[in-house]
Amino acid sequence: MTERDANMAHRHVLSLLDLTSSEVRRVLFLAAELKSKFKRGVRPSVLNGQVLALLFQKQSLRTRVSFESGIRHLGGSSLYLADDVGFGKREPTQDIATILGSYVDAIVFRGYRHQDCVDLAKFAPCPVINGLTDHSHPCQALADALTIMEAFVEETANQRPITVTYIGDGNNVARSLGEVCGHLGWRFRLASPAAYALEPEFYAQLSERFPQASFKAYTDPVAAATDAHVLYTDVWTSMGQEAERAERLVAFAPFQVNSKLLSIANPAAIFLHCLPAIRGEEVSADVIDGPHSRIYPQAENRMHAQKGLLYWLLHDRFCNEA
Repeated sequence: MTERDANMAHRHVLSLLDLTSSEVRRVLFLAAELKSKFKRGVRPSVLNGQVLALLFQKQSLRTRVSFESGIRHLGGSSLYLADDVGFGKREPTQDIATILGSYVDAIVFRGYRHQDCVDLAKFAPCPVINGLTDHSHPCQALADALTIMEAFVEETANQRPITVTYIGDGNNVARSLGEVCGHLGWRFRLASPAAYALEPEFYAQLSERFPQASFKAYTDPVAAATDAHVLYTDVWTSMGQEAERAERLVAFAPFQVNSKLLSIANPAAIFLHCLPAIRGEEVSADVIDGPHSRIYPQAENRMHAQKGLLYWLLHDRFCNEA
């Protein structure tokens, strides 16, 4: 392995703070280009022969299928690895990461603890991509950004501020959404019950790194939704939080995204949800299934955004650094 290859191999994406703003924009540009080609029936085999390992602890529809399809469209292949490899059980992470990374070109990790993803990246001799942890969900945020850019072409082309409002639990999805808003210079608002808000240090960190963007925390969903271009929510009880469900239902009841809340947003506002959704809880059926909803293009964009990320990590950077 050459020195350049070694530097390439150790570029991980555990959160979007691992990338520069120009790199995020490059990934999104590549995603849009690859999507356009895909719609025309063109599938460039730029990753021919490369293998992607999907090391998953959690169930998955979108993350698994979008990565498996995406790498295949680019000429590569994938291996789905679940409990059968015994991650976190049979062998130390150092051994698994070192050996697995010698077999494949990149690893996508989807699990419960972010520290497991960090430890995997510490020892893996290939790029590690966070496919979801309790801390962040960077691939989802890239797809969200691509969807927003498609919905507001004129605004993004002219670099007009976009206001993205997330309503609900201050979780991994909210954190990554705030990060991508920072990279793109958008306004990020988060409305949640005080006990479920993101930590103040997170907003301070983003404000320091992205002074051109705006980050605000609210406990009033109406104030946060006013004139917003995007209303976004997630389930109130995620996998692993089932024991908290009754308590969460009470706390989040005033934070449902419904037609009343949508009516005070920007007239052209779109609704986003990372899915799966529970209609009648975090979002009303008339909103998620209504004309402002972009949940299906958003879900499709998981594949295109991740293709852009894989292309950049495994091909584009190599060419540019040659």
